[in-house]
Amino acid sequence: MTAPLLAISLNSYGVEPVFNVQEHSIPDTLKPDALPLSFYTFEPQEYWAEPNDSYWMGFSNFILRQERLQSPKVQSFGQWADRTLSGEVHNLPHNGSYLRVGFATKSEYGDPAQFKPEVRFRLDVPTTRRKLRLVIESENNELIPLEERQRDRQLTEPDRTEGQTTGAFRYLSQIGDAINLSNDFGARLHFPPDAFWRMTAEKRWKPDATWNLRAQQRFYYYHQNGWGARTWFSAIRNIGNGWQFGSSSELEWVHSDSKFVAAQIFSTYKRLNNRSTVSPRIGVIGESQPGWRTTSAFMDLTWRYRLYSNWLFAELIPALTFPREKAFKDQGSVLFRVEMFFSGSINPDF
Repeated sequence: MTAPLLAISLNSYGVEPVFNVQEHSIPDTLKPDALPLSFYTFEPQEYWAEPNDSYWMGFSNFILRQERLQSPKVQSFGQWADRTLSGEVHNLPHNGSYLRVGFATKSEYGDPAQFKPEVRFRLDVPTTRRKLRLVIESENNELIPLEERQRDRQLTEPDRTEGQTTGAFRYLSQIGDAINLSNDFGARLHFPPDAFWRMTAEKRWKPDATWNLRAQQRFYYYHQNGWGARTWFSAIRNIGNGWQFGSSSELEWVHSDSKFVAAQIFSTYKRLNNRSTVSPRIGVIGESQPGWRTTSAFMDLTWRYRLYSNWLFAELIPALTFPREKAFKDQGSVLFRVEMFFSGSINPDF
């Protein structure tokens, strides 16, 4: 009886499973019909429609062509500086250099809309030795008032404090395994140069599965403006149906005025589809002199739309501001902005 049983056992183990593999071609995988309806912002019958010949088509093609021409130049310049200053043959990927060009128009009570250009840039050289970077930026926010920083996206260039381009060497280190520390030594690039030092400590952590926390402490010294310090804390969590809730608190010491200024911001955020996001906010700004008091409050709604790829965006921001100097009377505005990012994207979600 042993031999027949052995034969049956061998035959049973000799049977190999059969798998049916169904392959899909790349065109079939990427065709519009295979993607979810939420992926597109137009109707199914418009998938294969021919574009209408118009001024907008000519202008948009010009913009797309400029991005293809200028982005490699910006990236190459950052990589050239990276290799030259570090003395290395190769450069690290993900160089942080970018050029941001935009046009914004803002309409307020009794003030007609006017388009204003906006330009910001950053040159990031990350391989000068192991933890030393050279950073040249078109703006430094330590000397920008707290309220202006919180409402930056509501403003056009004439409404902003005139900034100065800065250049600094940044040394990166860590305190333990959780706190990132950076020290910047540089100057504002004007005559005469204004030397500064800036130290930033930052930590991110998740106390549980729902909350994302971030804390930052900064100390700085400018030769012409003196000392300053800033404490910032934020908490973000999902609240369901694709919405995120955020709360941020900031306290800053203004040495020139010998006072504290503070801000409390509550916001929500939702990605509506693969092209647009919406973010309502409400905030309160206060100061400690002559006594703790509210200096202004505001609310705004930012609708951001990705016009093309991950570098061309449009924004529409209706806002209400209630400043103390105008007896907290509402000041309404609507801002429209178009931005282009050459070799960089501010919003990683896109």
